[in-house]
Amino acid sequence: MKLHRFVIFTVIGIASAAITVFIYSQKIDFFNAVDLKLKDVRLKTRGTVVPDKRVIIAAIDSKSINELGRYPWDRKVIARLIDNLKIYGANTIALDIVYSEPSNPGSDKQLADAFRSAGSVVGGYFFREEPEQPESGSLSALEKSRIKILKMLDNATEVPIAGYPSVELNIPEIAQAAGSAGFFNIVQDSDGILRSSNLLIIYDGNVYPSLALSALRHYIGSEIILEAAQYGVDNLLIGNHRIPVDESGKLTLNYYGKGGTFKTIPAVDIIKNRLKPGSLNDTVVFVGPTEIGLSDLRTTPVDPVLPGVEVHATVASNALQNRFIIRDGRVTMLDIAFIVFFAVLLTTSLSFVKRTIIALLFFLIALGLYFSVNFMVFKNYLLNTSVLFPMVSVITAYLGSEAYRNLIEEKHSRFLKKAFTSYVSPALVGEIMKNPDMLKLGGEKRNITVLFSDIRGFTTISEKLTPEALVHLLNQYLGPMTDIVLQHRGTLDKYIGDAIMALYNAPLDVEDHPLQACRSALVMMDKLKDLNVDFKANGLPEVDIGIGINTGDVIVGNMGTDVRFDYTAMGDTVNLSSRLEGMNKIYKTHIIFTEFTLDKLKSLGLLQQFSVGMRFRELDFIKVKGKDKPVTIYELSASMDEAAAKKFEEALTLYRKQQFKEAREIFERLESEHGDKTAGVFAERCVEFMESPPGADWDGVYVAKTK
Repeated sequence: MKLHRFVIFTVIGIASAAITVFIYSQKIDFFNAVDLKLKDVRLKTRGTVVPDKRVIIAAIDSKSINELGRYPWDRKVIARLIDNLKIYGANTIALDIVYSEPSNPGSDKQLADAFRSAGSVVGGYFFREEPEQPESGSLSALEKSRIKILKMLDNATEVPIAGYPSVELNIPEIAQAAGSAGFFNIVQDSDGILRSSNLLIIYDGNVYPSLALSALRHYIGSEIILEAAQYGVDNLLIGNHRIPVDESGKLTLNYYGKGGTFKTIPAVDIIKNRLKPGSLNDTVVFVGPTEIGLSDLRTTPVDPVLPGVEVHATVASNALQNRFIIRDGRVTMLDIAFIVFFAVLLTTSLSFVKRTIIALLFFLIALGLYFSVNFMVFKNYLLNTSVLFPMVSVITAYLGSEAYRNLIEEKHSRFLKKAFTSYVSPALVGEIMKNPDMLKLGGEKRNITVLFSDIRGFTTISEKLTPEALVHLLNQYLGPMTDIVLQHRGTLDKYIGDAIMALYNAPLDVEDHPLQACRSALVMMDKLKDLNVDFKANGLPEVDIGIGINTGDVIVGNMGTDVRFDYTAMGDTVNLSSRLEGMNKIYKTHIIFTEFTLDKLKSLGLLQQFSVGMRFRELDFIKVKGKDKPVTIYELSASMDEAAAKKFEEALTLYRKQQFKEAREIFERLESEHGDKTAGVFAERCVEFMESPPGADWDGVYVAKTK
């Protein structure tokens, strides 16, 4: 019997590994995306590593801006920076800056002279998608920086890597004075995280190196050798350094830590000669902005706001230290070995176990052992092994073993699922099955985002329709809107007549819950357009909705009695979200969210993702009805005019300074020229305040008189 059970459990382990190896070989986007996230955690867990001391960053930072004034500086200042870097002994100077427009002739000439005098400056430029014809003088300088040694293997006729139709270069005078040049295009992954760096790009039939690669070429004193096959890049060499890029010319970045890990010197200290003589001997110095306000920030696995100049420094340091993250055929074979070994190890061990708690302990030990081995292989040998797939294999093996051992429990689980699915959300059913204690009364404190939406003028609409037509309209509306909530990992809390209340980050964890709630709102508004077309075609009235979004701490859980209870959320966060939905009527908007939601987006490092396809502007500083404390509110839209939004912001500033006449003029112009109904609301409010000033102690708070 024991041998029979051992064989069955071994087969379960092998079958689990086989399934996982198949999924692994298919390279499914979803699994690969999750694997990348887990690798990010692994890289962050490794901690800070000391970069090559020869790689230095000359930072255009807050200290430099405070002393030298607002950036961009006069090019004479950058010229002094270049001159002094050379005096301090820098071997190579790479600029993460492009001077594509002329300034004044004297400054341009002085910068070009500094480039020419240093003889070691690598200028920056970037490729563009928009068609644009550069000046011939700049193009001729660019031509000198192309990769000249190109070996085509296996009868390959071209290099199948990314190409761009146009390029933005330094002006001819500056471009021709630089010793070389490199592009600083940075392309993030689809989830907005930068894990690799493009080192090669094709333009006009030639292959050009990145800023870091061009700087390495100058520093090492050897030409770049590119070997290409039909499938892509086969080999990339500089001197005796082999750079393991993938077939598209991307290098997986071996980050050293958060921003500031590299030796970073404020540019002003170099310009004002505050360094010791010879302190930069035999170094490659990357010059670029690190000040947050200059917006050259990248989301990376180790730092959500890493300055772009540190990405170039990372490439250079990886090459000089030969500390590359390795992903090749050997790593693939190791992945498969891990997938098979740990799954079979677990199931054979479980064949001797009959108690659930002991089986769970073995499972956790197997996972812990795997994670430890995986981490040590990465930390000590920089092998970029998969984190997810061996874990999936272990989990599948455990679940398969438990399914075989607990058929009766599985039947009971199916019964529970069938019983509850009819009136509880599928996500909550899953939680109940994993944790039956959820069926008890009580709640927990949790930070969530709440979304309220409501049909405007629903009473008027209901009076015009028969009960049957009204029910049909509601069903046609509520169904798609609920689907949108669920698609964005929200939980439908309840319907309140025609209103929808949705929760994000309860009961299931949704790390980016404010982002998902805002995306839901925009998709709802977009879907409403299609619904109104159908309503009109079927003789039903078109509907309009308002949406309120707020983020904060609430009590979530099962509320009610032992006989009848409901999973819901309670607290001021919920009440404020409901009030905001009604505020859309006052401001003639569709989606309003609070400062608390914006703060959460910032703290989670999601603003960059938030800005993709979404626009927002500050609306007002208000006290909603029933609340004592004022709150800043914002309008969310997918089609907001940025120029108009800036003018609105300007008018709002004047309004709060009680310069109502000037503010009114801008608001009225926005309403007439851009159809901005919200601006019209503020124009009327300005007229009221002009007739009845609010007083010198007015703090800009608007007290809402209605819900």
